[in-house]
Amino acid sequence: MTAKLIDGKARAARLRGDVREAVSALKAAHGLMPGLAVVLVGEDPASQVYVANKVRQTEECGMRSIEHRLDAATPEDELLALVARLNADPDVDGILVQMPLPAHIDTDRIVLAIDPAKDVDGLHPTNAGRIVLGRPGLVPCTPKGCVLLAREAMGDLSGVNAVVLGRSILVGKPVALLLQNENCTVTMAHSRSRDVAALCRQADLLVAAVGRPEMVRGDWIRPGATVIDVGINRIAAPERGEGKTRLVGDVAFGEALQVAGAITPVPGGVGPMTIACLLANTVQAACGRRGIAAPTL
Repeated sequence: MTAKLIDGKARAARLRGDVREAVSALKAAHGLMPGLAVVLVGEDPASQVYVANKVRQTEECGMRSIEHRLDAATPEDELLALVARLNADPDVDGILVQMPLPAHIDTDRIVLAIDPAKDVDGLHPTNAGRIVLGRPGLVPCTPKGCVLLAREAMGDLSGVNAVVLGRSILVGKPVALLLQNENCTVTMAHSRSRDVAALCRQADLLVAAVGRPEMVRGDWIRPGATVIDVGINRIAAPERGEGKTRLVGDVAFGEALQVAGAITPVPGGVGPMTIACLLANTVQAACGRRGIAAPTL
């Protein structure tokens, strides 16, 4: 068996197209131009690339992009004051403070300061609680992308046996809750689980979000299962030359390809969905703040 590749780039492009159409409709019907504010503290190279992509894609979808770049030494209180101003700004519908933040800033304090109605990263406890209750709210972008890709491969997820490998608050826990809300039967596996490989082999749908390069081997996967690989790990690639590296997921891709029914590649799988889901969340936030029915994205 050779697994079908789940094309995250193509699915993200379709979602961005839906966002563009929704923004155009909102402008025509309500004179509404959603606005996304992105805050970057410091000069982390990866974060700079992410922010640049977010700004570009926001503008390409017809939305207002507001960018704030702060020095790495910016005091926590100054960042909190900026968040308060963005909360009060009627032209800002979504607020994203790029992580990771410098060590002297309390990330939890910053997340709690963001208005839950503008929390397009879906990290505020209010939005997390809505997921637990199965109520509409702003959903974390990467977990939302995982569910959309699982639907892309499997269609209706009702009744699917899903295993989520990893229990982080950023991916593992929210994706498990989202899959429960899709009527999956969900098992969470983690570092203290007994016989993790056996647990993974039970899955019709395996979501790997453990942050360990190629941890999931081919014989961990049930033949024909769908595999969503959230991992993005940079490892040494001496075959490419001295000092060279390459990106791999949490799944041993070459092995999994011979067993799974469908699998996301790394890169090109879950990654592209994260920004696309951020844009969809911004549209949802813009509508929610004004009592307008949000389009289905």
